[in-house]
Amino acid sequence: MKQKNKKTTKILAVSDIHGDSSLAKKLAKKAEEENVDLVILAGDLTWLNQPIKNVIAPFSKLKKEILLIPGNHENLPTVNSLAEIYEGTKNIHGYSIKKGDLGIFGAGYDSSTGPFWVEDEEIFKTLQKSHEKIKDAKKKIMVTHAHPKGSKAEFSGFKGSMAVTKAIKKFKPDLVISGHIHEAGGIIEYLHGVRAINVARNAAIFEI
Repeated sequence: MKQKNKKTTKILAVSDIHGDSSLAKKLAKKAEEENVDLVILAGDLTWLNQPIKNVIAPFSKLKKEILLIPGNHENLPTVNSLAEIYEGTKNIHGYSIKKGDLGIFGAGYDSSTGPFWVEDEEIFKTLQKSHEKIKDAKKKIMVTHAHPKGSKAEFSGFKGSMAVTKAIKKFKPDLVISGHIHEAGGIIEYLHGVRAINVARNAAIFEI
């Protein structure tokens, strides 16, 4: 008897768009060409919380499901507003979603720089809260804006978040998506046995 193919989810993940509508359109076109199921925008959608146009819309027009978290350049009300305006869009800062046997949970902000930041301890508490409802999922993705402490992105001189590293150790997700350090976009590494991708402005497309 033939085994049924396991259902996977194809994802485009990016962060640090900073209101760049031309980048958003380019990535939306790529999402359409690659026929992704889901788009993850891991923070810093805006620049200093300024109003943005045509950053979420290109993805929403494709009827793609979109997950957001705040970065250190926008506050929670801004991200909540974007989630309300655009159909199929959800803020997962402190929340999670399940798609079949895949659970995705997240926490935004950063603990060191930018106009909108929170204490590192608060990031961990938020990740703990968001993980709770998907803790039994067979596959898990953790989405943060801050890069983990001990990650290669620290070459920038900005220390990573101990809270993110603590969550990696405790929750053992299958994959961690982060951003924040623009120059680190595209770095893939393993941290405590967990695959971690820093997307920044360098979008990653993968299946899980």
